[in-house]
Amino acid sequence: MKQQKNTYWTLFWSTFQLSAFTFGGGFVIIPLMRKKFVHHLKWIEEEEMLDLTAIAQSCPGAIAVNASILVGYRVAGVPGALITMLGSVLPPLIIISIISLFYAAFRDNAVVSMVMSGMLAGVAAVICDVVLTMGANIFKQKKLLPILVLAGAFCAVRLWNVNIILIILVCGALGAANIAWSTRKKNQEGGKVQ
Repeated sequence: MKQQKNTYWTLFWSTFQLSAFTFGGGFVIIPLMRKKFVHHLKWIEEEEMLDLTAIAQSCPGAIAVNASILVGYRVAGVPGALITMLGSVLPPLIIISIISLFYAAFRDNAVVSMVMSGMLAGVAAVICDVVLTMGANIFKQKKLLPILVLAGAFCAVRLWNVNIILIILVCGALGAANIAWSTRKKNQEGGKVQ
């Protein structure tokens, strides 16, 4: 029971801290979650974090909240999902409530504008880190389909301005077809061995 309470507290505090000190959108929180839950706490495998990120991205809503919910669910079931959701939603609510009280003072402040500009550069660096780290993991697997999907999705968005929803649907269909084909192949090989 005590171990379960410690897990819940760790989930809440981890997502609360990550959410409170992450600026620049949902993609920025992903490498920090990876560092915390994969490398530091060792609750999730690297490949599973990639899968959870893909699912969080394809679900409606904020990617940071979706990823937190999925990680919480993976670690501690439904209570874990609720706890991580609360941990990731509370900091922005608190910060926005405070800022709204002092909005007029912040709006025209030159120092605040400079700080925001500096944070934009940091956000760009963190997003580049996410792309390079997760992209490197895909290339390490040396599987042709994920590499082709990665390159195709990039070209579709960057070069041809294809709607992201269409890309997600096509990638999902390709992934489902690949899993069905792999499962069928394993079943056929299993039947031959027996």
